[in-house]
Amino acid sequence: MNNSNDNTKATYNQIDLKDRTAIEIGLCRKESIKEISVITRHDRSSIAREIKAGRTFLKGDYYCDNDCRDAEYCKKSHLCGDSSCHMYCATCSNDCHNYCSEYRSLKCPLPQKPPYVCNACHKRKYCQSDRYFYSAIKADQLSKKRRSEAHAGAKISDEDLKIVDKVVYDGIKKGQPLAHIISVHSDEIPVCKRTLYNYIDEKILRVRNIDLRRKASYKKRHKKHPNGIAKQSFRKGRTYVDFTAFMEDKSDSVVTEMDTVKGKKGSKACLFTMFLRRNSVMIIFIMEDGTQESILKCLDFLEVGLGLEVYKRLFGVLLTDNGAEFKDAEGIELTKEGIRRSRVYYCDPMASGQKGRLEKNHEYIRYVIPKGKTFTGYSSADITLLMNHINSTIRESLNNRSLYDVIPDDDKDMHKLMKLLNMEEIMPEDICLTPQLISPVPRLIRKAGRHHD
Repeated sequence: MNNSNDNTKATYNQIDLKDRTAIEIGLCRKESIKEISVITRHDRSSIAREIKAGRTFLKGDYYCDNDCRDAEYCKKSHLCGDSSCHMYCATCSNDCHNYCSEYRSLKCPLPQKPPYVCNACHKRKYCQSDRYFYSAIKADQLSKKRRSEAHAGAKISDEDLKIVDKVVYDGIKKGQPLAHIISVHSDEIPVCKRTLYNYIDEKILRVRNIDLRRKASYKKRHKKHPNGIAKQSFRKGRTYVDFTAFMEDKSDSVVTEMDTVKGKKGSKACLFTMFLRRNSVMIIFIMEDGTQESILKCLDFLEVGLGLEVYKRLFGVLLTDNGAEFKDAEGIELTKEGIRRSRVYYCDPMASGQKGRLEKNHEYIRYVIPKGKTFTGYSSADITLLMNHINSTIRESLNNRSLYDVIPDDDKDMHKLMKLLNMEEIMPEDICLTPQLISPVPRLIRKAGRHHD
C-alpha cells in the first residue's frame, strides 16, 4: 500500500526561504546532502546547486593576496619574461602561478567537495584560507536578485534588437499604430506587443512613451443633464431603446454609425464620418459647414451614385448622436421623392459609447489633423487619401488584417461603394498617419489698402 505521507518522496517545487532555513540547519549539523534532500523533499542535485549558488564567499588572508605557501619569503622575479619589472613575482599583480613551477596553494580543497561550505568545520574561526558559508537569508536574497536580473533587459540578440528598434522607430515616425507595425513586420519582430511596450518603458528602444498616442490618459467626462435633448420630437420612435428593439432579430452588420468631427473653434468646415459595422470601413466627407443640408447632400450623393437598392442594403439602419446636424430625421430617412431609404436612430444623450467603434476610429483622423486645427483648406482628394490610409491600417480586431482584406471579392455592393468614393488600398509599408500626410492649402486673404500709381 502506498503511503501518501512518505517523506522520502521528492518534489520539484521552487526552493523557498523555509527550505533554505532547513538547508542551513542541516549543514550546521553536518548532515549530508542526501539527508537534507529527504527533509526538504527536494532532489539531491537541486540541493547541491542551491548550496553552491547561494553560498557566501570570504576571501582568505594571504600575503599580498598571493595564496602560495612560500609567497612571503619568495625572491623570484621576471618569471613572466618582463625584464623591466622591478617587483618580486610574489607581490606582482600578474598571476605568478601561471609561470612558477614551485607554486603550492594554501587554499583549502574541502569547499570543492560536498557539502561545498564551511558551516560545520571546526577550524572555520581560525582558518586563513578561502571560506564559503551558507546563510538562508542571504541565499534567499541572492535568489530574488538573480530572478530579477533574469527578467531585466531584452531577451533577444543585439542584432535582432537593432532591427526591432529600426522597424518600430520608422513606423512610429509615420504615425503607424504599434499593432500595425507588428503585423506588417512579424518576421522581423520576434517579440509580442506587450514585450515591445516593456522595451519602450525600460528605454531599450529609441521610441519613448511620449511617442505613443495611446499612452495619454483620457480626461474625466462630466455628465450633463440629458432631459432637454431626450424629450425633443425628432427622437420620437428613434431612441436607442427603439433601436435595440428593432435590431433584436437582425444582424449587427446592417448598422452604419454616423458622426461629425469638428475643427477649430469658430471654423465652419468639418468632417462627416460613417462607419459600416459589417466590415469596419470608415467613410469620410469634408463639408463646408456642419448643417443639416450638408449632411443630406452627402447622403443624397451616396444614394444617387449607388442606386436606391444598394443604398438600402449598405445604409438601411443608421445610428447617430443628437447633434443639430442630424435632427432632420425625415430628410435622412426619405428620398427627395418621399421613398424610405433608411431608418435613423439616436444614441442616448452623453452616451457616445453606444457608437463607440466610430468614436474610436476618430483617433486616426486626429493623428493626421490634431484637435484644434481647422479643416479649412483641405480638399476632397486630401480627405480621400486620409480615408484610404486609415482603412488600410492593419487592426488587431480584424485578426491582423486591414479592412480591404475582409471585404469579399463577391461583395458587389461594397466594391461599387469603393469605386464611387475612390477607395484604394495603401501598401502597409507606406501607411502614414501623421500631419505630414496631407497639408491644407492656405487661403489667400486680400487686405484692403491704398492704391499707388
